[in-house]
Amino acid sequence: MSSSDAQRSIDAVWRIEAPRLIAGIARMVRDVGVAEDLAQDALVAALEQWPRSGVPDNPGAWLMAVGKRRAVDLIRRNAMRERKHEELGRELQVEGETTEMEMDGALDEDFGDDLLRLIFTACHPVLSKDARVALTLSGLSTEEIARAFLASEPTMAQRIVRAKRTLAEARVPFEVPAGDDRVARLSSVLEVLYLVFNEGYSATTGEDWVRPALCEDALRLGRILAELMPTQPEVHGLVALMEIQASRLHARVGPTGQPVLLLEQDRGRWDHLLIRRGLRALERAESLGALGPYTLQAAIAACHARANTPEETDWGRIVALYDALAEVSPSPIVQLNRAVAVSMAFGPEPALELVDALTADGSLERYHLLPSVRGDLLRKLGRLDEASAEFERAASLTRNERERELLLERAAACR
Repeated sequence: MSSSDAQRSIDAVWRIEAPRLIAGIARMVRDVGVAEDLAQDALVAALEQWPRSGVPDNPGAWLMAVGKRRAVDLIRRNAMRERKHEELGRELQVEGETTEMEMDGALDEDFGDDLLRLIFTACHPVLSKDARVALTLSGLSTEEIARAFLASEPTMAQRIVRAKRTLAEARVPFEVPAGDDRVARLSSVLEVLYLVFNEGYSATTGEDWVRPALCEDALRLGRILAELMPTQPEVHGLVALMEIQASRLHARVGPTGQPVLLLEQDRGRWDHLLIRRGLRALERAESLGALGPYTLQAAIAACHARANTPEETDWGRIVALYDALAEVSPSPIVQLNRAVAVSMAFGPEPALELVDALTADGSLERYHLLPSVRGDLLRKLGRLDEASAEFERAASLTRNERERELLLERAAACR
């Protein structure tokens, strides 16, 4: 295997496996920052060995094994052996009488889902809300986290460093809390899961339009959370939203990897099992109480899922649902999405007025979908030169190569 091929493979594996790797090591060392350092050590080992030996059949397990060995070495070096014996209920012999395989077995026994532990630990109230969400996204790059928050990369990097230091100094336990503590951290946990899902559903950077592995991780954790907290309506609302959106993943990408927008998708390729699961979760969320932001977004997604063709979509109901969403969770992005629904229900002119107001506001100045939506409305109104310019501006703002290509194609079509 050439070094460039190995590098690409390692990059791909790391993006998929990093969250699980960091979570698994954090359970051993009880420190998220140290766990990230040890995970990086495992990555360095892969960079040194895989170009010579080839990518292993199970690269995630290979990285986890190396990371665990590094963690065990660290525990020994720091004279933490006796405390770890008590936590694990096992005795680690100084002379090496316990084999490495037995040690791995002890570490893997009855610990539940490490990623969920990592998320709840990172969402401890000792951290600010932004720091909780940022720290939990350990598997994404700082740039991707910053894009998700519409924040600068240096600001986000500082936030993450401070969050790790705060957790370490406060000796926050690596655990899923019980009772009231679990409920108190829930909103941050849900926000994290949805950000991870969205990064998989519409990648902010890179050459891929979608990253299904991230969607699968977020969905898996959401389903676990729904079992842990069965009476919380917004947990089921988020699961419903992710199930329905995940049903479109295969249809969102064309034969050569190009993006396929919602109204142009082959709905026969939608996963109807996921749609049914999502609609059931939505029914459960609605039966449990007042409609929160995730349940309302799931209801919007359900309008699309129930329509056999784009023309059958109940756009009037979608506008009404966005009105309700703007009441419970106001944001400029919600207003932008509402403008799209208004254009479909009532035409491009009233929608353009809404988008122009958002443009004047300036809060979405660096958000590429604002000029993209504006370009689409101008195109429908026959103002093709202006539309082309808006699509080009949107292309200059996105960091995703596939999305940039699509936007430039739309700009050229207007010319």
